[in-house]
Amino acid sequence: MTEKIINLETVNPIEFFGVNNGKLDILKKKFPLLKILSRGTQIKLSGAPEQVDTAKEKINLIVQYLERNGHMSENYFEQILGGDDAETVDNFVDRNPNDILVFGPNGKTVRARTANQKRMVSGVDKNDILFAIGPAGTGKTYTAVALAVRALKNKLVKKIILTRPAVEAGESLGFLPGDLKEKIDPYLRPLYDALDDMIPADKLGYYMSNRTIEIAPLAYMRGRTLDNAFIILDEAQNATDLQLKMFLTRIGANAKAIITGDLTQVDLPKNQKSGLEKAVRILQHVDGISHIALDEEDVVRHRLVKAIIRAYDREKEREQQH
Repeated sequence: MTEKIINLETVNPIEFFGVNNGKLDILKKKFPLLKILSRGTQIKLSGAPEQVDTAKEKINLIVQYLERNGHMSENYFEQILGGDDAETVDNFVDRNPNDILVFGPNGKTVRARTANQKRMVSGVDKNDILFAIGPAGTGKTYTAVALAVRALKNKLVKKIILTRPAVEAGESLGFLPGDLKEKIDPYLRPLYDALDDMIPADKLGYYMSNRTIEIAPLAYMRGRTLDNAFIILDEAQNATDLQLKMFLTRIGANAKAIITGDLTQVDLPKNQKSGLEKAVRILQHVDGISHIALDEEDVVRHRLVKAIIRAYDREKEREQQH
């Protein structure tokens, strides 16, 4: 038998033990062979040495997280206590502090996971404008939104503006049912989904209502000067030359901008050229603008997405040869 006392002075005991000791009950169920007592800001573990050491290690992880984030859901609390697999622990423990961008509302850590996503982080830190070009599934939009949320949380900017051209798969807004917001929202859904992962729902609602976070189609950017803002233009391959130039010239004082796009998925009418390819080409060597090319190695979706991208790339090469 061994005994160990863990101090919880650095965190809010209610956050650790849970409302009505809900989390403490989870801890006791996960380690039924241990005697677990709580008193004030301390927790005492008694039992077999191996069990005590395991429980202490898990508790220390939770304390470490609460010190940074202040809150952890019961679901994630339970996941960490029971998670022995490397992925669970790696997602939780911050091995490299620079990788974690945002702590999400459900205990999720949002991090730069691939080499090029990490280049996006350093590119934004060093430059005011960044182009992130690559195929679907490479995390370019998700990483861009995480960088914007990080900047807002760190008070580096006063607002986030997320925008996309309202052009998708040949559809026209005029033919879609509903008012303007209902027509536009489907185009902007991926941006909402990313924000949902990073900001608690009540706080996100507050930010949207007071326009700290603004999501709007690209056409709404005309005539504005965007100061003290982190601006993301997503799906920029569907912006015309004039639209992209208009967007780039909106950027004001103390502003950062990320332009994401996939040059293989242009949905503009055949008589219109994408402005993204031209912008990337003519701005390649402008000081203060960073360019990141993401590829299949950055795909973080289902493993088949990589295979699908490769298959399409091979077919495109065959077509060009004939």
